Amino acid sequence: MQDLIPESILDVYKLLEKKGFEVYFVGGSVRNMLLKIPIKDWDLTTNATPKDITGIFKDGFYDNNFGTVGIPVKIGKENSVAEVTTYRTEKGYKDKRHPEVVLWGETIEEDLARRDFTINAIALKINDKSYYELVDPYGGEKDLKKKIIKAVGDANLRFKEDALRLIRAIRIATELEFKIEKNTWEKIVEDASLVQHVSFERIRNELLRILSSKNAYNGIMLLKDSGLLNFILPELLEGVNVSQVRPGRHHTSDVFTHNALSLKYCPTTNPIVKFATLMHDIGKPKVAAKDKEGFVIFHNHEVVGAKIAEKICERLKFSKKEKEKIVTLIRWHMFSVNENLTDAGVRRFIRRIGVTNVSDMMDLRVGDRLGGGTQTAESWRLKLFKKKVGEQLKPAPFSTNDLKIDGNDIMKILKIKPGPKVGKILREIFEEVDEDLSKNEKVLLTKRVLELGI
Repeated sequence: MQDLIPESILDVYKLLEKKGFEVYFVGGSVRNMLLKIPIKDWDLTTNATPKDITGIFKDGFYDNNFGTVGIPVKIGKENSVAEVTTYRTEKGYKDKRHPEVVLWGETIEEDLARRDFTINAIALKINDKSYYELVDPYGGEKDLKKKIIKAVGDANLRFKEDALRLIRAIRIATELEFKIEKNTWEKIVEDASLVQHVSFERIRNELLRILSSKNAYNGIMLLKDSGLLNFILPELLEGVNVSQVRPGRHHTSDVFTHNALSLKYCPTTNPIVKFATLMHDIGKPKVAAKDKEGFVIFHNHEVVGAKIAEKICERLKFSKKEKEKIVTLIRWHMFSVNENLTDAGVRRFIRRIGVTNVSDMMDLRVGDRLGGGTQTAESWRLKLFKKKVGEQLKPAPFSTNDLKIDGNDIMKILKIKPGPKVGKILREIFEEVDEDLSKNEKVLLTKRVLELGI
């Protein structure tokens, strides 16, 4: 087991022991060691107080009320942090999220009793003889082997203490491909409305971790079946029972199912792109109508969907950059891949969505196709379109910077000062040259500037 622990983390552990304190590895780090999967965060718990810990580790930082001291460490070439938390017990959770009272505990058993799930309530001690012992009062190791998520102690209390545990249970089950134990699941369903007490930032973080998983579709369906999705993404549920079926079209499901299946088949690993894929048709229920033959149509659903997605991103506190990507992908996901599309049209597509979004848009389209019931990820038209896009991206998309004249040239040619007229002419010239790159010659452009400047 010691072979799985980085030397810098072992140094923290051993120094605490050397100073006479009890210390254990605990939580997700123990769980992942037992499962033999990568460990991102190293958590230790000890009977040393924060004051004791910061006295031992002079570069440690303590800026919370929960007894956790961060200790900077180097793991390989990467900077990291070992989190060392004092044994503690907690009392009172009036806001369904944070304990009213935090008390330093005296034993590891006290500390484990306050934890969320049995598989996270295992402590590990490294012995001098290079073997380890587990403190596992709730049968977490057994539940790991059974691949189940089970609440510590009374499930009826665990989610009322901290409502974030509702979505954490689903996130961990999704990441590990575990099932949620029956009684624990029933309490999640019963207490789903308590998630409203959790900050949107925390909800977003858990949601993105679900979306980062290869089993993201399963996670979203668990959120739906538990009732949590009603409070996290109610707009997505508006697509339930909104049929997309039309004769001769591949859609065979309702809008919600299509969105969820599009996520399932989207090939990206980027959770932001996955989120956009999950939301890409979220505008359809708002614009659903019937054509003259009585079949469902969704005119401009991408425009409406982009506006809905923008509000959702703001509610969930996505960054400006993340919001812009999500909104752009949804707004323009109905792009045409007509085989007759000109090179100029392809360049307009690239400028409209942005170079950095091109690959992500293609991944969304693949998810959209497969999530709609088609058997192939890419049609021949999409393959041809991707080839054309690739050609226009080499060496870089055509832009105003590539014109043979610029704003200064226009001012010299027309003998005018800086002003809106310069920008207007530059844009007109660019649009003309973009349609026919052979016009990008200084002599021809000078003549055109004179014509436009009259």
